[in-house]
Amino acid sequence: MGNVPCAVKHCLSYQQLLREHLWIGDSVAGALEPAQESAQLSGFPEYVKIVEVGPRDGLQNEKVIVPTDIKIEFINQLSQTGLSVIEVTSFVSSRWIPQMADHTEVMKGIHQYPGIRYPVLTPNLQGFHRAVAAGATEVSVFGAASESFSKKNINCSIEESMKKFEEVVKSARHMNIPARGYVSCALGCPYEGNITLQKVTEVSKRLYGMGCYEISLGDTIGVGTPGSMKKMLESVMKEIPPRALAVHCHDTYGQALANILTALQMGINVVDSAVSGLGGCPYAKGASGNVATEDLIYMLNGLGVNTGVNLYKVMEAGDFICKAVNKTTNSKVAQASFNA
Repeated sequence: MGNVPCAVKHCLSYQQLLREHLWIGDSVAGALEPAQESAQLSGFPEYVKIVEVGPRDGLQNEKVIVPTDIKIEFINQLSQTGLSVIEVTSFVSSRWIPQMADHTEVMKGIHQYPGIRYPVLTPNLQGFHRAVAAGATEVSVFGAASESFSKKNINCSIEESMKKFEEVVKSARHMNIPARGYVSCALGCPYEGNITLQKVTEVSKRLYGMGCYEISLGDTIGVGTPGSMKKMLESVMKEIPPRALAVHCHDTYGQALANILTALQMGINVVDSAVSGLGGCPYAKGASGNVATEDLIYMLNGLGVNTGVNLYKVMEAGDFICKAVNKTTNSKVAQASFNA
């Protein structure tokens, strides 16, 4: 089997090969009907919303500052893939995350396509007002289930962070701006190790209760397994309905797709990912990138689950940003396709 890609490249382009096996996933009604039927029978959702976090979570850990025009072009390319949510940037102090210092320029510089949401991270009220002034129409707050991680990541305790987030979400609600909540370290912490299910559930419930329409549960250091994912979701879902939950998996131990599959089987239909598997965490040493959007789409297409996203166009955007930052893609699908 290892020699197949080399043999195939002499008779078929990888675009042809992908299309013939329905791996591109063009959002054409009925294109995947047989597979969709089997997906429904096996208990998977008919549709999964992908939240692309590459421009923010993916690039924030890059040591070399990515030029603003590259970020803008990257986001504009992603906007043409069929993605419905693209996280743009973070309105944090440049002292903490230098890579996001150009947040205003990026937000104002992108072309905002109709039907696509462009959320930004706003850790406090000051960041929220800056984001709104730059044209943001959706925001996110970033909490943690770990006390130590909260202090390292946003320089305050969990309780202090909740008070800041309440101010942001309240202001957002008054302006009819949707707010999303993140819970990092939901399956483990680089400083505290295992995190109790009770703590993850408690933080998630508070964010949901203050008005966050969706709670993204993050395996920040990628240590989770399908077993720990299942237990964590079972706990959180006692307080929050599955329709209001998302999963955010890093792939440090190669478990991200398996963890996502577990979440889908439990009724979750929103998944965060980053093109080319970009990412990491400035405050979580050793954490590798997010699950690659290309690999996620490939798996979902194979299950017959609709995403509305064109795999080939996502790979093109991934190729663009990897060349721009001089990196090799972490996407297995992109590696196999571009090397074929």
